[in-house]
Amino acid sequence: MKRTSEKFGFTLVELLVVITIIGILIALLLPAVQAAREAARMMQCKNNLKQLALGCANSESATGWYPTGGWGWHWTGDADMGNDRHQPGGWIYNLLPFIEQPDLHDLGAGTGDWSSTPKMTNNKQRMNTPFNGINCPSRRKAIVYPCGTGNMNNYLAPEVVARTDYAANGGDNWTEINIPLPNYPIDVSSPTAVENSRPNIGKLAAVTTGVMFFCSQIKPADVTDGTSNTYLLGEKYMDSDHYEDGADIGDNEAALIGDDRDITRWGGPSYPPFPDTPGSGSDLIFGSAHSNGFNMAFCDGAVQTINFSIDVNVHGWLCNRHDDHPVDPRQL
Repeated sequence: MKRTSEKFGFTLVELLVVITIIGILIALLLPAVQAAREAARMMQCKNNLKQLALGCANSESATGWYPTGGWGWHWTGDADMGNDRHQPGGWIYNLLPFIEQPDLHDLGAGTGDWSSTPKMTNNKQRMNTPFNGINCPSRRKAIVYPCGTGNMNNYLAPEVVARTDYAANGGDNWTEINIPLPNYPIDVSSPTAVENSRPNIGKLAAVTTGVMFFCSQIKPADVTDGTSNTYLLGEKYMDSDHYEDGADIGDNEAALIGDDRDITRWGGPSYPPFPDTPGSGSDLIFGSAHSNGFNMAFCDGAVQTINFSIDVNVHGWLCNRHDDHPVDPRQL
């Protein structure tokens, strides 16, 4: 008896049906995968803030005050100028020894005074050295980015710099050395000039309600609303079109400069938090690249995600260390 063999295969219609089903399944799964990835990035961001807050606590234990805010964007850290109001570097520079970056902090120590070429060269090298823990993974990587700044008071012009996605709590009123309050002129052209401006620095500090700002030396005892009721630092707002090019005015300098809108932000009725938005620049406020809120670390080290819809008055009270409006963040 003669046998014949038959070959079976998929028809074109059957293949199209299978491909369609696979496409539908991928479309259904993709949002869940993206949500899971964003949840992981959010957790990493919160962990970054937790480590920075812990570094601030260790710094306070070592010095007696939270990291000082420095002298403005035309300065960076100087390893030979201590850690009080005489230090031109900002809060991130002053945190370096407490976040496992002591060598980066000490770069240039003993190489001359603040304006010597060796010191300025080493300061430049520090500014264009990236390190982990100061960038939100939902926004960008811990690498260097272009910088358009020229030579400044104590550093040579860096072509690229490390940037940060986190900012100190400057308070509920915008006080910054670059935009000082009326009748408070402060000369930051040299360490001697800063010292001679001491009375006006005191006036500026007296009306600044945050925790880390120009020449600050705030102690936990100065946070009379309570360390668990006051922001320490958190995520800053950015124009999402300019994460990498330095064109956002609140992100055009380096992470290791002194007090500036790149590393200090404010809150209150005039400074509502906002999610990153393309084509919209706002260099004074807190915000984030997350869709469900922005992360803030409190002076007691706790980290919490705050909804963008938070009442602007409550947001301001959390920024003000001593306004007699303590807010329990657990009630937010």
